[in-house]
Order: sequence, then C-alpha cells, then structure tokens
Amino acid sequence: MPIDIETFESAPDDRLQHDGETNADRVMEFLAVHPDKAFTQSEIREATGVKTGSISVVLSRLEDRGLVRHRGTYWALGEADDVAAYTSFAQSTQTANDRFGPEKMDEWLEHAVEEDLG
Repeated sequence: MPIDIETFESAPDDRLQHDGETNADRVMEFLAVHPDKAFTQSEIREATGVKTGSISVVLSRLEDRGLVRHRGTYWALGEADDVAAYTSFAQSTQTANDRFGPEKMDEWLEHAVEEDLG
C-alpha cells in the first residue's frame, strides 16, 4: 500500500515497515523471550533481522523510552513496568487490528482536525 510523501519524509524509519511489524517490535519480541539475558547489538541484529544501519538507532530509541537497558556492550529488556505498558499497548493495537483491520492513514487523515497553534 502506498504512503503519502509527507509520511515518507517525516516518519521514523522503524515505522516505515511494509509488513506492519516494526524493527522495535522485532527487538522487543526477541528480548521478551529472553528476559533473563543480555545481548550484544550484533546478537540482537542477527536474531531479529534488523539491518545493521538501523539496530543502533532502534536500541537507542527503545532505551530513551525505558524499554531496554544498556550496560557496556550489552542490551537487555527494560524494567517491568515500562515493558508492561508497551506490551499492553501493542496487544491492544493488535486486538483492534484483528477485529477491525489495520488503520488506513489516508482515511484517518481525512477526518483529522488540524489544531491552530497560532
């Protein structure tokens, strides 16, 4: 499905995945299966299939949100509360997508109201 050029130019790379699953989702799913282990960036990249040029950015963004932890050259799943909130949101989104189908950005934008900040 095509996307508009504004989305193409402004969306983060991890949100421009055609299959609907983001690189962040892949990393979180992998780490969630191994909550008692920490991995190097290379190990996470190999296990998830995230491109070499993207894995560093994905891990940094997840760390900024408290979803992963980083010490030395190792990365691990974040604290339980932060991860639970992310998982709950992801599960809610998946349930809604399963029931109603995925959101279509073009349809959403047709009904969005621009906020006047001036």
